[in-house]
Amino acid sequence: MSHLENAIKQLTQQVDSASIDACRVEVAVEIMNHDSVLPWMANQPIFPKFYWQSRDTTEEVVALGQVRTFDEINPAYSVLSQDQRIWGGYAFPYKENKGRCLNSFFFLPSIELIRRNKKWFLAANLTQDRDSVRQAISLLTLNTSNFSKQLPQIETVTHSPNRAMWNDNVELALNNIIHTDLKKVVLARQTTIKLDAPLQGVELLALSRKQNCDSFHFLFQLEEGHSFIGSTPERLYSRRGSLIETEALAGTTGRDSQPHKDLQLANWLINDKKNLQENQYVVDDIVERLAPFCSNIDVENEARLVRLRSVQHLKRHIQAELIKHADKGKLLQALQPTAAVAGLPRHLALEFIEKHEPFSRAWYSGSVGYISEQNAEFCVSIRSALVQQDCLHLFAGAGIVPGSEAEHEWQELDKKMSTLLSLITEQNVLEQAS
Repeated sequence: MSHLENAIKQLTQQVDSASIDACRVEVAVEIMNHDSVLPWMANQPIFPKFYWQSRDTTEEVVALGQVRTFDEINPAYSVLSQDQRIWGGYAFPYKENKGRCLNSFFFLPSIELIRRNKKWFLAANLTQDRDSVRQAISLLTLNTSNFSKQLPQIETVTHSPNRAMWNDNVELALNNIIHTDLKKVVLARQTTIKLDAPLQGVELLALSRKQNCDSFHFLFQLEEGHSFIGSTPERLYSRRGSLIETEALAGTTGRDSQPHKDLQLANWLINDKKNLQENQYVVDDIVERLAPFCSNIDVENEARLVRLRSVQHLKRHIQAELIKHADKGKLLQALQPTAAVAGLPRHLALEFIEKHEPFSRAWYSGSVGYISEQNAEFCVSIRSALVQQDCLHLFAGAGIVPGSEAEHEWQELDKKMSTLLSLITEQNVLEQAS
């Protein structure tokens, strides 16, 4: 009997013997091969599926099935018991629904496979209907067969907006910045890649997890053949008791394989007035949005570099103390979308985006994560992709401020998209778009 099979058997026994008012049971999994976790998740027949690995890699969670679902955070807080977590997130906000995407989705999972540092656990959240929990456990498969070694080939690449429309939108944004109260707007691009065979989102995430360090890794899947994944460097916020931590991640340049050129890019970024101003805009916006909910707001004095595989960013850490009885649900909604993914002032930036972007961002540049009684953590869902069978939709955005140049920002989008695209091809296919 495998260690996982034994843990499933023990979990069933714990459910059978749990008291009527018990809300959760958990058992240890003696040994779990880290590389087998995502293949195991892919083989489970239970939906929704949610995967989370913390940026510091100390925690990893596979959440399967649903005991309860919620549209908003606050009702979820009212039903949480100790050690339970609600998973989910918010899509990018539009006044009018531009696509079929849910505006928000949160759920208390039936089953969780959890890694805390190097120890693994299998857990079940309970209701008075124990049969539904037993059924969810009975559906768990032990299959950890790995993914195909043959990745699909790229057939076509399409950008929305195309290059000409992008140039027009950047020019229009800069004109609005001059003549209106708009200070910054983040314009995004969706690149759709048609493949010659289906690709699993969890397969792409497994590749990304190995290559893209210093990132939150997540997957959100509500049904077969349709998943949203990402490897994002950006935290929206975390809460540990009353301690709130967030960050301004804005200002970007690329990387170079030659160390001296890479250092030149880093030195340019850390001293570039345009990028420093863009980062300051984000800092000011976050501080303003924290103020009604927090005290003792402290901002890191100077921006520092975050150096990722494909790009490097400017970042400033922000922490604060949550005011007693502050509305935690409203805090989450107040913080997003940040000025790093929307712009400033927020309402003007959102109006511009909704009017001029020719696609729905859906979950791109929204937020995903979890809440519990004492803790919460959400990341900003950038460096992300929607995987639909043989179609891969990549997303990236660039902040438009005074001094922005359309061509430079277009190239920045390519660099950001390479976070995931380079995992399936070494060729520069983005220039081949129709």
